[in-house]
Amino acid sequence: MNKATLLAVSIVSGLALTTAAEARDQIRVVGSSTVYPFTTAVAEQFGKSSGGKTPVVESTGTGGGMKIFCEGVGVDKADATNASRRIKKSEFELCDKNGVKDIIELMVGYDGLTLAHSKEGAKIALTRKQVFQALAEKVPNDKGELVDNPYKNWSDIDPSLPNIKIEVLGPPPTSGTRDSFHELFMEKGAEGFDTLKDMKKKDEEAKTKDFEKVWKSMRKDGAYVEAGENDNVIVQKLAGNKNAFGIFGFSFLEENADKLVGVSIEGAEPTFENISAGKYKGARPLFVYFKKAHIGVIPGLDKFIAEYTSEKALGAEGYLTEKGLVALPKDAFEKSAKAANDGMTLKADELK
Repeated sequence: MNKATLLAVSIVSGLALTTAAEARDQIRVVGSSTVYPFTTAVAEQFGKSSGGKTPVVESTGTGGGMKIFCEGVGVDKADATNASRRIKKSEFELCDKNGVKDIIELMVGYDGLTLAHSKEGAKIALTRKQVFQALAEKVPNDKGELVDNPYKNWSDIDPSLPNIKIEVLGPPPTSGTRDSFHELFMEKGAEGFDTLKDMKKKDEEAKTKDFEKVWKSMRKDGAYVEAGENDNVIVQKLAGNKNAFGIFGFSFLEENADKLVGVSIEGAEPTFENISAGKYKGARPLFVYFKKAHIGVIPGLDKFIAEYTSEKALGAEGYLTEKGLVALPKDAFEKSAKAANDGMTLKADELK
C-alpha cells in the first residue's frame, strides 16, 4: 500500500470515528472489579466538575474488560479498561490485530490482594505455602509425589491452624484478581516445596510448563468456590459464614472493616502501611488503559484522563486514597501521570 493510499485510509477511518462519535457524548469504561470503585469515583468527580455527562463504568473483570477493549475503535467500542494486573502481550497483540494500535497505560497505585474472613471467625495467620496447600488441585506428599489434594480442614495442613473446613470464595479465571492470586500466592507458595522448585528449574531448561500447570490448577472439590466477578458478593457471603474465607482487593477489606478481618501473610497484615512499605507479600499494581485514537473524538476523554492523573485524585492525600487505593510514591506518580497526559503509548517489547 503506497503513502497516498495509507493517508486516504487514515482520513476515512478518522472521519468515520468522528461522525460516529457525534452519537455518543458519554465516556465508556469497562474492566476490573477491583479498580471499578476508583474509576467510578473519578467519573463522578469528572461529571460534577466538567459540565459533561458522568462516564459509564462497568465491572466486567480484567480479562473480560480486555476482550471488550480490544474489539476495535469507534463509537460502539469502549474507550478505556480497568485492570488489576498489567496488560498481557497476547492481549496487546489482539488489540493490534483489531486496529487498537495506540494504547495509553496509566498505573494508578497499589492494592493488597487479601484473604479475609468474618470478625466472628477464628483468627488465623498463614504462609503462602499453606495457602497453596489449601487450594491447589495437586500437592506434594511426604515422598514429594504429586497427589490429589487430601486436606479437608486447615488443621490438616498444620495442627496449629483452626480445625475448620477449608472453604475459600474467590474470583473466576477471567478476573485479574485471579491472575494476581495465582502469581502472588499460588506460584510463590508452590516454590516452598523442593520437588516443585526442581520442577520449575527443569521447565526453564526444557521450556515446558509442568510447574505452571501445578500452581495454576485450583481444587474443584468445593474447597475453592468461584464466586463471580463482583467482590461485594464475596463480602456478603462471608458475613453469613464465619468459617469461610474470601479473596479480594484491600479496598473492599477496608470498606468492610466493621465486619471483616484480613489474614496475616508471613507475619504481615494487609494494612495500608504494610502495602505501601512493601512488607505485605500480596501487593500488586493497578492500571487503567485508554485508546489514544478516541482522544479528541469522544468528548471529554482527554479531560477525564487529566482528572484521573491529578494530584487531588492520585496524590498521597488524594480522594482515591479515601477509597482504599494505596498511592504510588511521588516520583512514580509523576512519571505515570506525565506519560498518560502526554499520550505516550505502550510497545510490545515492554510486555511479557
